[in-house]
Amino acid sequence: MIPSDPKQVKQICFDRINIPDVHTLAVARKHGAYEFLPTVLAEFTAAKIIDEVKVSGLRGRGGAGFPTGLKWSFVPRNTGKPTYLLCNADEGEPGTFKDRDIMRFDPHLLIEGMIMAGFALGVRDAYIYIRGEFVHEANVLNAAIKEAYAANLLGENILGSGYSMELTVHRGAGAYVCGEETALIESLEGKPGRPRFKPPFPAVEGFYRCPTVVNNVETLATVPAILKHGGAWHAAIGVPNNTGCKIFSVSGHVNKPGNYEVPMGTSLKTLIEDYCGGLQHGSVPKVVIPGGSSTPWLTAEHYNTPLTYDGMIKAGSMLGSGAVIVLDETADVVSFTRRLAHFYAHESCGQCTPCREGTGWLERIMDRIEAGQGCEGDLRVLKDASTHMAGRTICALADGAAAPILSMLKHFPEEVRAYLAENAA
Repeated sequence: MIPSDPKQVKQICFDRINIPDVHTLAVARKHGAYEFLPTVLAEFTAAKIIDEVKVSGLRGRGGAGFPTGLKWSFVPRNTGKPTYLLCNADEGEPGTFKDRDIMRFDPHLLIEGMIMAGFALGVRDAYIYIRGEFVHEANVLNAAIKEAYAANLLGENILGSGYSMELTVHRGAGAYVCGEETALIESLEGKPGRPRFKPPFPAVEGFYRCPTVVNNVETLATVPAILKHGGAWHAAIGVPNNTGCKIFSVSGHVNKPGNYEVPMGTSLKTLIEDYCGGLQHGSVPKVVIPGGSSTPWLTAEHYNTPLTYDGMIKAGSMLGSGAVIVLDETADVVSFTRRLAHFYAHESCGQCTPCREGTGWLERIMDRIEAGQGCEGDLRVLKDASTHMAGRTICALADGAAAPILSMLKHFPEEVRAYLAENAA
């Protein structure tokens, strides 16, 4: 169980994750799953739930970091249309692998969070949009949902409360762009997964043009603890404006890569050295990408930066999904950037010209540079194309494609030039 003293809290979403067979309802309930749900359904109003989430300071854990309670409060009431709750379990950002651990090891935590969120929003039908490659995780979720229906935790008149909610798992087809909430909605409606123009925003016109809330897996999995212990309890963890715990997926040149849930405000250095066992080579990282491959790079000078939304912005990057990619002194930044350029060119949906054409340019130029066929002018074209792509498309995929290019040119221009000279000789 989670201790009542916030100073003692080490994990929220991963509190039960190492318990054998906790993916089953019997074991999950033995360790606290759905324990507080009857109280929420019987004694909490929608307004009280939303207020507690606002007080908690919980910010979306999928990348944008928007305050969750505020997002819920934007949903209009009494529109005559149904309200939908969509869980974004697409998790396509390179380097991110936290949500799949919640789904495969403790699926009932996510289900409970969705029931509570659905109750607060007046949702009758909810969906988990899961990445198509997550076959095992989808199977685990479906088995857990089946158990929840059998126990009257889902379906009609949940636990005799008068509240009813249906929950469906929908598998995507492996498109990175469907991690963007409006592209996810388009895909869920059976159309090509392409982002929509905004406004209107999903809270007003989302799934089938009805009020819709889209939340990340980790965000929804945090809700049960907030309602059980109170918003103020959650707000006391971490630092102001960056409260609670956050799961960081650490990969790259560290001795112990993996998922680590730590209080917000923990420094990059502490995460890498104390949790991940330090670097494989050297004492400080050459590059740290703090929020997935689409976020700007940090270097050794930022090693003590706190893992907060505000701290990362101040350092010139973003917390994003919490996917921390670490490169040590052995890293070849040209080869690494070329691989990322290929990914974004492959994943562009083609709707916006700057992204459709620009990502292809970046990939072709990086291929040429890595093959030793580049020239100084290619660096100018890379910078110019990246600068003119960013901020000029419906979604942020073009920005994500530009970030590693601009970071490489900003932090390692001489290394790129040396690479060109070496391969041109």
